[in-house]
Amino acid sequence: MDQEQGNALSLGRRNFLKATGAGIGATGLALAAPGQAAASPLTEKQKLDRIASNTWPLRFIFKSRMSFGANPRTEELKKKYGEITMLDMPQFTKEQFPGVTHMDLFSGLFGDVTDDSMYVQVPLMVGAATRTSREFDPSSTSGKQWLDKLANTMAKSGTKCQHISNNAPRDICELDEEKRKAGIEVAKKWLDGAKIIGAKSMRVNSGGPRLAPVPVATSDYPRNNEIEKYLANCIESFKVMADHGSKVGVKVTLENHWGLTANPINIRIIVDSVNSPFCEASPDFCNWEHEYLMYNGLKSLAPYAHTNVHAKYWNRWKDNDVKRSVKIMTASGFEGTFALEYEDGPWDGVEGSKYLYKEVLAAL
Repeated sequence: MDQEQGNALSLGRRNFLKATGAGIGATGLALAAPGQAAASPLTEKQKLDRIASNTWPLRFIFKSRMSFGANPRTEELKKKYGEITMLDMPQFTKEQFPGVTHMDLFSGLFGDVTDDSMYVQVPLMVGAATRTSREFDPSSTSGKQWLDKLANTMAKSGTKCQHISNNAPRDICELDEEKRKAGIEVAKKWLDGAKIIGAKSMRVNSGGPRLAPVPVATSDYPRNNEIEKYLANCIESFKVMADHGSKVGVKVTLENHWGLTANPINIRIIVDSVNSPFCEASPDFCNWEHEYLMYNGLKSLAPYAHTNVHAKYWNRWKDNDVKRSVKIMTASGFEGTFALEYEDGPWDGVEGSKYLYKEVLAAL
């Protein structure tokens, strides 16, 4: 995409912020200008094209090498829905979410868990202890073959990978330069793999401290010099990743997903500084540190998102109006997909995803 198109994206963001800042409408959402024709209602097919299934809430029924925490209902869920792998996800999507053809795939569920050759050992810090995790390597020969198989399975079923929710690239804003560059290289391998399966975008976490550095008192006004270092590194890393993404046709995205990106303004700072059509936001409806960000944070990120968002239900918050969040996104001009990411609440992962399916459809 050329510079003119990049400028158009920035202009669109400014126009949206100007409209919302003016407080147009009782709900605070941007409304069409007087005399501007209202958009035609979406057909049922067009609405379904705006929804993506999501593997994260289904993780407990996946055959997997990863531990996703204790869930006493795992065996019960597998008896109810069957045990699946990523290669089953296209058909599972079609059966459980009629009319949906797009998918949001979690990195921790990639690969054939019976084939060691497509996994690498990765040391992880858990508290003060170090443990080793085995993670899918999209650059391995067997890993590439598996990705080809997934791509063929999707093609036969008429499904597509819209987005990869990726936890594999780490340390993207790390002050340790060696760790930061290693994280970028992992992201590049995954971007290459994302191209094989036709993904449009891929989340990369900012890394760094789980809790972002806070300001310290000075002789005059509190200042946060520490966070500037992490932001500078994150911006530089995303510039490199966005450049690589432009070569393979896959966007890199930032999600409000702890650390630096828990604050939506930091995401805007990074995306604006990278200034590439291959770097954008992929907001999550519920990943906020406090309740006042539920809708205000989403409004601030909406004009920075173009490809995929996580339409989430999470009982962490008492006010979790999915329809309201969907309308915030559509009011901003968002034309991407709403991935059904149920986190926790009164239903199991499949039931919760189906609840979101109905809520998103009703709001579109």
